[in-house]
Amino acid sequence: MEHFFTCPYCWEQISMILDSQEESSDYVEDCEVCCRPIELEFKFLGENLISFNAKKMEGI
Repeated sequence: MEHFFTCPYCWEQISMILDSQEESSDYVEDCEVCCRPIELEFKFLGENLISFNAKKMEGI
């Protein structure tokens, strides 16, 4: 599933592909625009995305 969100650093809208087979996930990925690290957390219930959070890395 493609999901659009706003980078917490540069405020550009970016997209990523989320795998609904993963019930929940928490990892870091660099913004494709400004290259800063974004902490991503998301949860699925079946095929439905029920929560998504993109935030700045602590201490950066």
